[in-house]
Amino acid sequence: MTTNNQENKETILQSPENAQDTQNTETNDAPQAEDPASEVIAEEASETTAHENKSETQPTEEPSEVDLIQKLQSELNEQKDKYVRLYAEFENFRRRSIKEKSDTIRNASESLIKELLPIIDDFERALKSMQNAQTQSFENKEDTIKDIKAVEEGIVLIYNKMFKTLESKGLKIIESAIGKDFNLEEHESITTIPAPSEDMKGKVIDEIEKGYYLHDKVLRFTKVILGS
Repeated sequence: MTTNNQENKETILQSPENAQDTQNTETNDAPQAEDPASEVIAEEASETTAHENKSETQPTEEPSEVDLIQKLQSELNEQKDKYVRLYAEFENFRRRSIKEKSDTIRNASESLIKELLPIIDDFERALKSMQNAQTQSFENKEDTIKDIKAVEEGIVLIYNKMFKTLESKGLKIIESAIGKDFNLEEHESITTIPAPSEDMKGKVIDEIEKGYYLHDKVLRFTKVILGS
């Protein structure tokens, strides 16, 4: 009986399956050899991660105080240069405007005076004719009357010519106010006299001097006498 048990044990130990299991167990229990290439890759990955972490945590370099002062000084100089140029341009514009205004005021009446020169010539010719008439002796009264009439007609023509010239520049006579109510915007009262009738009290009795408009502005008020 004992001999049979020993033979069974030896048979079990010598079976191929048990031998394979035993070999696998020995293989798993043996220490595995490390791969050199895997170690190099792991080290490089570790160094890359460390470098990135260091870059992220390193603070950005801020400009120094000297750099800021230089930058501000540069901007200040640029703005100052722009201001100086703008001021110079404004001064030139102001001087030109003053000169143009002065020239306009000085030459404003130039065109009017040029148009009045022929009228002055007419007045001089009329005066000369009057002086010649005074030195001549007329045989009869009719010749004297004709000469005086000719001088009067000449003066009327000169007056009409001058007024038309001024009228073309915007001059207008203020309408006669005799017998009308006093208008403060057009009239200037010189004096008052007793009214010839009750309905003329406070109204214009007479005009001493005509008034004129220059376009829509009163150039001279009409000087009037009021009834009281």
